[in-house]
Amino acid sequence: MIAFTDIVGMDLAKQALMLLAVDPSLGGVVIPSAVGSGKSTLARAFADILPEGTPFVELPLNVTEDRLIGGVDLEATIASGQRVVQHGVLSKAHKGVLYVDSLSLLDSSAVSHIMDAMSRGAVIVEREGLSEVHPADFMLVGTYDPSDGEVRMGLLDRIGIIVPFTAQNDYRARKKIIDIVLGTRDSEDTEDELRMLRGLVNAAREQLTHVSMTNEQIKGLIQTAMSLGVEGNRVDIFCIRCAIASAALAQRTEVGDEDMKLAVKLVLVPRATRMPEREPTEEEMQSQEEPPPDETEAEDEEAPADTPDADAEEEQEETPDMIEELMMDAMETELPDNILNISLASKKKAKSGSRGEALNNKRGRFVRAQEGEMKSGKVALIPTLISAAPWQASRRKEKEKSGRKFGALIINKEDVKIKRFRDKSGTLFIFMVDASGSMALNRMRQAKGAVSSLLQNAYVHRDQVALISFRGKQAQVLLPPSQSVDRAKRELDVLPTGGGTPLASALLTGWETAKQARTKGITQIMFVMITDGRGNIPLQAAYDPNAEKAPKEQLEKEIEALALSIQADGVASIVIDTQMNYLSRGEAPKLAQKLGGRYFYLPNAKAEQIVEAALS
Repeated sequence: MIAFTDIVGMDLAKQALMLLAVDPSLGGVVIPSAVGSGKSTLARAFADILPEGTPFVELPLNVTEDRLIGGVDLEATIASGQRVVQHGVLSKAHKGVLYVDSLSLLDSSAVSHIMDAMSRGAVIVEREGLSEVHPADFMLVGTYDPSDGEVRMGLLDRIGIIVPFTAQNDYRARKKIIDIVLGTRDSEDTEDELRMLRGLVNAAREQLTHVSMTNEQIKGLIQTAMSLGVEGNRVDIFCIRCAIASAALAQRTEVGDEDMKLAVKLVLVPRATRMPEREPTEEEMQSQEEPPPDETEAEDEEAPADTPDADAEEEQEETPDMIEELMMDAMETELPDNILNISLASKKKAKSGSRGEALNNKRGRFVRAQEGEMKSGKVALIPTLISAAPWQASRRKEKEKSGRKFGALIINKEDVKIKRFRDKSGTLFIFMVDASGSMALNRMRQAKGAVSSLLQNAYVHRDQVALISFRGKQAQVLLPPSQSVDRAKRELDVLPTGGGTPLASALLTGWETAKQARTKGITQIMFVMITDGRGNIPLQAAYDPNAEKAPKEQLEKEIEALALSIQADGVASIVIDTQMNYLSRGEAPKLAQKLGGRYFYLPNAKAEQIVEAALS
């Protein structure tokens, strides 16, 4: 087995595990990394540096509930004639390490039990007539490939350290790995190094209570978390503990800047939802109003964008210089420049049914960097630094001539590069189901069957669905945009019927749902309307009972105006007519025409035909 010290690369992950060994109250370490990077080997080798006797328990992905939390050992009970209690995997990891490989693939039920145990420090066993509490205070070490899916945010919230994504090793590292695997390394040297690391961890644990941290440093870390858009007081505590553990590991009694920078890297940066922003200075506001000076003067006068070299007294920033220095130094590393994508929630692999890609400045896969302002998107840190690098010498000279203070790196506005993402974008199907009294006669069962077929296809293609019911005086959103097809089916199955047909309210509610979805990056939206098209309740009826007696002309104008607006907004539509032939006056075909959508008469259209039309 390869030892902890033999692992090549992944230095930041090693450092993170060392900090966890020093202070188990950090909760755990999550290591996202590509296939073949050695993350699993490193995690298992973590046992090498732990104090002797520390439990190290690996959790299988297919673990059953009784093995996870414990219960009655039936074989032993039958053999002995007395009830024998078997402890689960979680309690076996008490005062030690619980390791989970492929953490993102772990069953949701198992994740819930782990979260509960980490919160309580114990496992509550209530099954098979058994009621016991087993201690389960453990450190969680998890590894996974981000391309396999996401890790539940509730679980990440209980883990202090998230190592930034690690790509595969380069040629020299891979060559060194081969040498180690083939046995060219001296085993005695390895054992000596492990012994040294174990001693270092023990010494750091004793040093932990003697490390102090100033109020200014604590405020600086909290302000940094707020600047990055990191939520939750628990993260602040993890960040402080990480800095203290780093100082203890270095046998210092006071937290230094390097300890705070490491805490920012391992705790805050992976959870960041935005780049820190600052208010424009008076000098910048004046420079925007005045005609641009020549190029030499512009370089001298232009305030740097998001850089620690600005003088706090001149620029009067809300964020202290110390915080900006921590931010830039923490991020100015070999980290990949998609590290500030929101948390660790990488998108799942596109399925064969994915419907295309859309470029945007907010989310998806980072494909290139382009010029832009910080407020227009996420900053591509590495391209920004590369852009600024050739001009450092000339900028330093200009700064020195003017007598202004500057830091290690001078970044101007024209250096800033913004990330451009490519989003694997599915379709949002907004189902609007007429649940009025007439639907009791007009094949509600067949309508539900058609919707169920569409929902099944939406699940296969990883599309989102929303469900709107309209009956009585107004429409109601039963399910906001979601990938939970099962929940949509449940809502549909118990859908009551009766009352008037507020068709205008349904169109308005669907349109508002579509507009909200677009603010979240969803570009492809389709209305699927299950109705006879005979609206008889105006919009105002939701607020004024007397409005139910509005003339037919007013109802038609409301529906026509909304339908034309929806069509102009680029929302596709399908109208599935549920009306009996002998009762129909052609309302549903007219509605489809106004929406610029497709029309299907339910008895003549098979579910497969409707699905094919919706997906084409």
